[in-house]
Amino acid sequence: MSVILATMKNEITQKVRFVTIESDLAGQRVDNFLRTQLKGVPKSMIYRILRKGEVRVNKGRVKPDYKLVANDLVRIPPVRIAEVKDTPNPKLEKVAELESCILYEDERILVINKPSGTAVHGGSGLNFGLIEGLRALRPQASFMELVHRLDRDTSGCILIAKKRSALRHLHAQLREGQMDKRYQALVAGAWPENRFKVKAPLLKNVLQSGERLVSVNDNGKPSETRFRILQRFTGATLVEASPITGRTHQIRVHCQHAGHAIACDPKYGDVHFDDQMRRLGLKRLFLHAASIRFIHPGTEETVRFDAPLDSALTNSIKQLNEIL
Repeated sequence: MSVILATMKNEITQKVRFVTIESDLAGQRVDNFLRTQLKGVPKSMIYRILRKGEVRVNKGRVKPDYKLVANDLVRIPPVRIAEVKDTPNPKLEKVAELESCILYEDERILVINKPSGTAVHGGSGLNFGLIEGLRALRPQASFMELVHRLDRDTSGCILIAKKRSALRHLHAQLREGQMDKRYQALVAGAWPENRFKVKAPLLKNVLQSGERLVSVNDNGKPSETRFRILQRFTGATLVEASPITGRTHQIRVHCQHAGHAIACDPKYGDVHFDDQMRRLGLKRLFLHAASIRFIHPGTEETVRFDAPLDSALTNSIKQLNEIL
């Protein structure tokens, strides 16, 4: 009996709720909607209550892939979940640090200067990512999704939608080439004055380990990156890269294909160049999403946001400037 009572004390019982779907949430799958409403509840339990008919939409049963319609009335049943213990969490500090990385925020969008080393989402052995951290930082937000992605080791501007309508608006811009993203990369050697673009098809391969490797291959997808020289150094060049297409690892592989690999790239790097840069103190990939320009989904005005380089990158440039 005492064991049962102790178990009950360590559980939180939610009350039945009825939620009317606003137009902004129309088109979302009901299972994904429930995940935002029942935070902390395992996905297996969400599918169980759907299967058992405990979740009702307009008083009827629905399947997990049902897409919600404006003014649908969703019944969310009581769900018993384990109470979160009030113990120190090593992720709390990382979540708190994200606040200082916010470049802009309003009711529709959020722009972050993502730190290098932070994955955009959990998975592949990671249980913490940028989007999970932002949801923890803004627990009152009913919707928060990545508009696009950055590699884990790439820093800089990344755009988050806080409304489904904003996500649709921004995704349309990506498809139609209306969003302008500029990166800064430090590459090996002297980038040619007349090399303004790299146009080479990219093929993605996923290894058994889950690691993604991309190569230039005639069977790959059409890919194009435009380049502009920003500064020259002894044995290196700082370039601005503007991806016209949005393929996985595109800038990194296009730089390698051009014969000028990005500094400290663990997948596509130049070993000799990387050793030189590590001796100067660089310990991360020198690829930074420096700016992003798009049409604001609320005001319909063109906006631009810039993310400053972190201390590791600015220190590398300083060191290179001191080399005669």
